[in-house]
Amino acid sequence: MLVLAHISDLHLDGSARATARAERVRDRLLSLPGPIDALLVTGDIADHGTEDEYEEAARLLGLSDGPWRFPVLTCPGNHDRRAPYRKALLGHPAADGPVNSVQVFDGGAVLMCDSSIPGEDGGALGDETYAWIEETLDELGGEMPALLALHHPPVALHHPLPDGYRLADPGRLAALLERRPEIAGLVTGHAHTPAATSFAGRPLVVGPGVTWTLRLPWEGGQVADRDAPVGLAFHVLDDERRLTSHFRVV
Repeated sequence: MLVLAHISDLHLDGSARATARAERVRDRLLSLPGPIDALLVTGDIADHGTEDEYEEAARLLGLSDGPWRFPVLTCPGNHDRRAPYRKALLGHPAADGPVNSVQVFDGGAVLMCDSSIPGEDGGALGDETYAWIEETLDELGGEMPALLALHHPPVALHHPLPDGYRLADPGRLAALLERRPEIAGLVTGHAHTPAATSFAGRPLVVGPGVTWTLRLPWEGGQVADRDAPVGLAFHVLDDERRLTSHFRVV
């Protein structure tokens, strides 16, 4: 069994408000009395993609001052910038190619996929990333269940804001899932609202946003509910390859 915490869309910008909301969810995670296997952070970690913002993120996520008792897995969103993300958040040489990574656990693997398009708000998985997913799954042997984590959902969520900037060419991703039964589900961010649906016959879970929550059309008011509590999700991938998700506010 694999137990993952999941946050998204911190939009750290140096403001006291953004920092306080990120600290709130960090403190909740660090105070958990029971173990989790990892924390997923599905993009838009920084608001402007500057090194200062990623240095703050690295401190808040335990990536610069020593690791937490569980690993922190990240992928970029449309507000992130690849070169400073690599340099200041991950401590890697600055480079502009897709930022993809995999973490393997006893209960499954998590593939963190870069769906960002430099300079654009919409998303896409490029040829390099598709090739990396296939090669990584081949190396895992086809038996270990895997989750794909990325920023942009490939389906409509019934709000014009996230639906206007979702993942391009979802048919290509659906074809990958058809070839790869070991992919147990998908985990995304971007929409600033917790949501659960399906895509190509697999569960798809959208993590809540840390910085603000999306008001749906029938809820009225401003699109961004900045007074809503911070959101947090927990995902459980069990021994039957079933993905179960729980949502909390902090």
